[in-house]
Amino acid sequence: MKETPVNKIMENTLQKMREMVDVSTIIGDPMVTGDTTLIPVSKVTYGFTSGGTDLPSKQGTELFGGGGGGGISITPVAFIVIQNNKVRLMQIDNYTSSADRAISMIPELIDQISRLVKAKEEDGESKPEEKAE
Repeated sequence: MKETPVNKIMENTLQKMREMVDVSTIIGDPMVTGDTTLIPVSKVTYGFTSGGTDLPSKQGTELFGGGGGGGISITPVAFIVIQNNKVRLMQIDNYTSSADRAISMIPELIDQISRLVKAKEEDGESKPEEKAE
């Protein structure tokens, strides 16, 4: 394949997009609270375009004009929940805005985690008493 200015534009555009989107964009960093680990999962879509043309000049040389661009969309879709050696997937309802839904789930997740931590603490306190009897 012949190296052309359009090829260079496409390569640069793709390289910049690769730098922005990596595996940690899709599977996020784990968040640990007590014995519960939450891992965000996102859907990433992207597109790009580039083009150009050679333009004749009065000096007899050809000039090149071109450009390229792209766009990326990152949508949260789920959380992987790891707790008590069990793994489950909490899907985000995508009928509303995904970002709004993810934000609205945070208080519910905190409440659930708090209840589980409290229940675990209560279980831990009751077990020594049972052994004492």
